[in-house]
Amino acid sequence: MFELGRELMRLFGSERGKPLAGGLTGGDATLLELLDLNLLKQEAKAADVAAGRVNAQDSAQLRLDAAVVWREVARRSGDAVALRKAAAAAETACAAFDPNRRPDAWARARCEQAFAGLLGAELFGDPGLDAAAGVTFREARSVARGGLAAALADMGIALVQARAELSRGDSVAAWAAFTRFNAPISALDAMTKRSPAAKPLTAEARLIRADLICGWGARLKDETLLRAAIDDAAAAADRIDLAYEPLTWARSEILRGQALSLWGEAAGDIDAVAVGATVLAGALGHLTREHSPLDWARTQVALAHALQSLGEARSDERAYEQAVTCYDRANLVLKDAPATPLRGLAAGERAMCLARSAELTGDLAVLDTAEAALKIELANLQPRRDPVAWALAQLHLARLYEARLDITGKDRGERASAVLALDAALDVFGEQGLRSLTVMVLDALERLRAGPASKRIAG
Repeated sequence: MFELGRELMRLFGSERGKPLAGGLTGGDATLLELLDLNLLKQEAKAADVAAGRVNAQDSAQLRLDAAVVWREVARRSGDAVALRKAAAAAETACAAFDPNRRPDAWARARCEQAFAGLLGAELFGDPGLDAAAGVTFREARSVARGGLAAALADMGIALVQARAELSRGDSVAAWAAFTRFNAPISALDAMTKRSPAAKPLTAEARLIRADLICGWGARLKDETLLRAAIDDAAAAADRIDLAYEPLTWARSEILRGQALSLWGEAAGDIDAVAVGATVLAGALGHLTREHSPLDWARTQVALAHALQSLGEARSDERAYEQAVTCYDRANLVLKDAPATPLRGLAAGERAMCLARSAELTGDLAVLDTAEAALKIELANLQPRRDPVAWALAQLHLARLYEARLDITGKDRGERASAVLALDAALDVFGEQGLRSLTVMVLDALERLRAGPASKRIAG
């Protein structure tokens, strides 16, 4: 899939890694997907150089172009420095555009600022950035006269509202959020024939909605929501050209595979989980770590979760081993992005896999390894910044203690430690309105307080 990108590297790649004077894409954002991360970084530097030239024509637009490239670097790498450069370039572009003479260009720059904030919230678990982005999107919408800028502002507003409601909203709120995306998606669809830039953005809007609805469906165990996410991801893939938008295609397939696996779990359909795992493995066959490290790591985590579900359904030790391997591969990337919530999630789920593997084999050394790794991850988590991830880690730690009680039949303080961890998790899940996780904790507490652990925590 990425042959053209490799050919670009061969033909144009700088031997010393210096940015190319004119850039590879000439400011055409639709070509960015063909560049691997190394070439993308060079493109971002070249865009900065072009925007900084004294004789540059329309330097404000060039700054905006640079912001788009730097944000894509941050999205693929999780690099906070690249994200700051994206935000700064967008801010400079906004200051250079006159909102009275070029209202849509000014609004587009404001939207780019806001999208940088949303990415920061996603990468570093800072919800305050979501709120700030919402204000910025509304400012952009109030100035935009239509076209791409108005559609992007509407999409951003819908995304911010959905993120705010995700942790506490029910299925009614989820469908309301789904509906809010209809107008910007339709507007972008209508623009694709006259604006090449609108085509990948239309797919992006569908993927944003699919990702939100998938998260909502997973939290609520709602099969209908998960099916809607599957359909949106498939629709996104159907509307793009694989030869020129390979990364968007891969992201579409990754999300479709993830939603299929989660739908299979919710419906009790193990075949659907297996199909989801196959889709994810297929996406990995077309996505390299060098092209987009974070997308590659997310796919490894999603595949690991699907393998976990297969191991659970079949009591298959081999499936758990394969899942642990996927989590270890993901950590090759995530270890360099310690602030991302995905790292904590992956560490906790890896511990769960090892706990089940230890139960199936009776190997306590596996539990020792999992417990040590999870305690290290807990020490790195910040409860105030990401309380749910911290609570999940507590839940997983309690699961390890319970597994040890199951295997040894002896209590050397594990029961009290497990109860303490579960009590801490229960407080957070209750405050966040996470009913299914609250029930899971209560069931575990009941088992532990009633006597010897006999059943493992569900999920």
